Amino acid sequence: MWLNFLALLPSTTLTVLLIAIAFLRFYDQTDFEFLGYIANPRQWSNGFTVAALLATLANFGVEWNRRNRETNRLVEEAQRRAKEEQRRIREEQRRVAQERADESRRTEERERQIARTRIETRCRIAEIQFQLDPSERNRRALKAALAVLAEYGELFP
Repeated sequence: MWLNFLALLPSTTLTVLLIAIAFLRFYDQTDFEFLGYIANPRQWSNGFTVAALLATLANFGVEWNRRNRETNRLVEEAQRRAKEEQRRIREEQRRVAQERADESRRTEERERQIARTRIETRCRIAEIQFQLDPSERNRRALKAALAVLAEYGELFP
């Protein structure tokens, strides 16, 4: 709060000094009676002019500082937003990669299930055909199906 008050001080002082300079330069005791109490109004006006220049320099410094702080605040805000956007993009990429990996696992599991079902079906068909007709041809088909079952046994949990 004090910083805001102190920031107003140079510009307020400058305004008061300019009013005082104007009174001392352009008016006399015929316009305003209290100006008759001031001895050497021209010297006072010159002193107030120097003080006004110093107040102007102080005001320039305060404004310069305020604008630099504001610029820094805007830059920091932009950097914070950029970091937040990068974090959001990384999270989105990670989520998409996880979804792809999950989909890949599900696809792989479906393919194994399909292969398992085909092998089981082939074995059952060969077994049923052999039970219905125990011929040599069906015996060879059953042996081939059992060989496939033995070869791809890891598909079956």
